[in-house]
Amino acid sequence: MMKRGNKGGPDPLGGAGATENGKKILLTLVIVAAVANLPLAMANVALPSIGTFFDASQIQLNLVAVGYSLGLACSVLWLGALGDRYGRKQIAILGVALAIPAAIISGFAPTIEVLFAARLFGGFAAGMAYPTTLALIAALWGPGAARTRAIALWAAIGGAISVSGPLLSGLILQVTGSWPWVFLILIPLAVVAILLALRNIPSHVNEGTESVDNIGGILSVFLVGSLVLALNFLPVQGYQQYAVALLGVTIISLVLFAIRQRRAANPLYDLPVAKRPTFWVAAVAGIIIFGALMGSMFIGQQYMQDVLGFSPINAAIPALFAGFFMILAAPRSAKLVEERGSRATLLLGYIFILIGFLAMLLLWQEGTPFWLVALTFCFIGVGIGLSGTPASRSLTSSVPVKRVGMASGTADLQRDLGGAVFTALFGALLAAGYAAAVSAAIAASGSSAQIPSAVTNELEMSYAGAQAVAEQYPQYATQITAAAKQAFLAGDQQAYLAGIIAVLIGAALVFFVFPKFEQEKKLLAEYHAEDEGVTKEGGAAGATSTPPGVSRSGFEHKTMADS
Repeated sequence: MMKRGNKGGPDPLGGAGATENGKKILLTLVIVAAVANLPLAMANVALPSIGTFFDASQIQLNLVAVGYSLGLACSVLWLGALGDRYGRKQIAILGVALAIPAAIISGFAPTIEVLFAARLFGGFAAGMAYPTTLALIAALWGPGAARTRAIALWAAIGGAISVSGPLLSGLILQVTGSWPWVFLILIPLAVVAILLALRNIPSHVNEGTESVDNIGGILSVFLVGSLVLALNFLPVQGYQQYAVALLGVTIISLVLFAIRQRRAANPLYDLPVAKRPTFWVAAVAGIIIFGALMGSMFIGQQYMQDVLGFSPINAAIPALFAGFFMILAAPRSAKLVEERGSRATLLLGYIFILIGFLAMLLLWQEGTPFWLVALTFCFIGVGIGLSGTPASRSLTSSVPVKRVGMASGTADLQRDLGGAVFTALFGALLAAGYAAAVSAAIAASGSSAQIPSAVTNELEMSYAGAQAVAEQYPQYATQITAAAKQAFLAGDQQAYLAGIIAVLIGAALVFFVFPKFEQEKKLLAEYHAEDEGVTKEGGAAGATSTPPGVSRSGFEHKTMADS
């Protein structure tokens, strides 16, 4: 049993009368989320080393980078629903436990294909663990300022842990000189998360009794997976046929998923609820917000190491600035949401993200000073810290309690799908732009006839490929490296421009479609009243399993059941 306690007056995380266990549970949920989030960005710092070790192409490196977020994005809705039905605590612990073999396989992968498969498997494991974190916050903290503060801390600290991954990776590479340890280091954190979860997370909190729409879950896997892979291949010459086929799978899966959700007795995704403007606009806005973070991290790590020549540790430090400002902005974001609404807070966050991408496009060149790179990440961090809270909070406030899993799954999907889509898109644009720039440089030199086709392919493959050629021809190493840097800069410009366009589209959507503050409060009150009416009419059918001492409005003075 958890201890009863209320030391020092009201707990800002749980409101008046909250128990001290609120802080313990939130800390545990953040650590569980960290196990799921850290591998998202940790591989980015190691990509140059991985590329050299496996002699990998840029498209292969893109797949390694996107593999984890792809697995997460594919599975998060389905596995989150399984947690809502069969026990969030159990599913979370299983996911964290499976992260251990995924890390081992990644660390000892004999080929880059096995590494991609291990990353994909790790993403599926995270899809079990991560959805439970926000679902439990939404179930344990009732609507209002307490939940907003808890979500703000969860989003900011979780995001900061994610972006601290590159520094940890850099330190590991500096000390060990071996990229496999970047993946293996997750194992001790996973063990700690399992122990804390066993001790602190309540066994059952507002879980449903309805059957899970497994057919809809399988369709969601095909829908998200084919979309992300299609975006990964679409801009790359020679891969368009795969992209077209995958887009066909995406369209078919989308149609079948929509039909299934309309007909299923207990749909995985409640489409009438999803149509609420406070829900779907926030969902799209969040995809762009968190996608911008992951995309900028993915390109930025390669830019700092390949073009600026930073060491892995120095290349990781700017991400810490982003994480620091995310945490700094989160409390202010929670206050702004309560004072001015989600719309105004989202738009303010978008402004900072836009400034960050403009700085990347216009100022990130060869020879850009460290402080300017760090300042750019500061703007990104403030933007994510401000906009992440209203995006997640709006989702959880727009659904009935029995659909809280759908809200948390969508909030998770914001991060995972956004990260997967932007990493795939940015990586593909980088690969296409890089290859085109190298090809143009070779043609302009007038020596294309003298260069063997195998060498040309190696040069066009990736920056790592160009470095391999430079080692083979040391007399031309300086020219090859300079040309590769210029080609990289040509490719990453396309990625930054795509990011700017996405941010502008997201800001326009929020500005014109998301309800203003007073209208937002009115709509949320109407949704709450409507959902309460449905729950009362449903009687026992709407009942959920709740442990002693836990109400739908949040923590009470009573003790909570623990395993």
